[in-house]
Amino acid sequence: MTSTIPTPTSLDEVPAAVEAELREFFADAVPAAAGIAPVVGEAAELIRDFVLRGGKRIRPVFAFAGWRCGTSSPRRSVPRVAGSADAPDAADALRVCAALELVQACALIHDDIIDHSDTRRGHPTAHREFESRHIAAGWSGDPGSHGVAAAILAGDFALAWADDLVHGHRPGAVSTGSTSGHNPAGADDNHRSLPADVGATWTAMRTEVLGGQFLDIVNEAGGDESTEAAYRVMEFKTAAYTVARPLELGARLAGAPEDLVAQLRSIGHDLGIAFQLQDDLLGVFGDPERTGKPSGDDLASDKRTALRAIAIRRADDADPALGATLRSHLGRPLDDDELRSARTIVTDVGAVAEVERSIDDLLRSALASLDTAEIGEDIRAELTAVAHRLAHRQA
Repeated sequence: MTSTIPTPTSLDEVPAAVEAELREFFADAVPAAAGIAPVVGEAAELIRDFVLRGGKRIRPVFAFAGWRCGTSSPRRSVPRVAGSADAPDAADALRVCAALELVQACALIHDDIIDHSDTRRGHPTAHREFESRHIAAGWSGDPGSHGVAAAILAGDFALAWADDLVHGHRPGAVSTGSTSGHNPAGADDNHRSLPADVGATWTAMRTEVLGGQFLDIVNEAGGDESTEAAYRVMEFKTAAYTVARPLELGARLAGAPEDLVAQLRSIGHDLGIAFQLQDDLLGVFGDPERTGKPSGDDLASDKRTALRAIAIRRADDADPALGATLRSHLGRPLDDDELRSARTIVTDVGAVAEVERSIDDLLRSALASLDTAEIGEDIRAELTAVAHRLAHRQA
């Protein structure tokens, strides 16, 4: 079926278009899940609500920006779609954009479990919500363990649905054992396969984000406090799938030349690292009213961020006792005085200033490369504005 979602005319319109795409997808996905059992449908509704609750939609914005960059390139070559006489169009780009939000949902749901987080975007995290439902239903067993198990599976659902969406499949499109010939709601008769290079990029991105997440928990378990380890995690857990790969996905879908794809990927790497570094600052100093997470949450969870690594290194170099004091504030709930003390150490040893300089350097590098990219002036101006907002956001 042909999409009725209007094509965004600016990057500011992408989040609304992606939400419309997601709503269409969940209109099929939730009933398909409920067809297994009502409780599975209720889990699907929780995932739907989690995804539609908000978020910055950064990944879709960059994927559509990549599409716009590719379509504006004078050296664009339009790839053919396997099994179709049509080239990819803006509707295909929006579908990929929406699929990225499902990958993000999986990552966030699982990340909240790993970090023992209680809230996300001002609401209970998925595992806490499942835990509450267990208690309300009076079920047997440990509610906390049930909440974690259910949320793990919810994240898996989201990742599987991301693959369905990016490849043009709708849940419920294939009958499970019916011989009536009935075509269920959501059947994808107009399914269009991705060009091979787009599919390869999507596959690489999934591996990178999961690998980065795994590396993160290994670094924590192994006690690796180095800045190098933190940056390695950032490169794959955040930068690749937040900016670099989305830009590449959109550009490849549009048939952009390889040198432009490589340039956009480099720009995305710099902006993705800058994004995560700013996230590190917000995790310690952010306003809970804006971030939707408790104040100093990264300290309480002892998240192995670059800011943490830099602060520990600088504190140890200044005075081992200062480093020991900072470590004593990590990995446990903090009262207001303890939070204030930890923040003061992080600031006074120069860790905040070092991270802010890195953000500015990465932004300058990305903008310098963007200035030379062979793309349309309108998308260059929009991407420049988005880059500034990304690097210095407050939520």
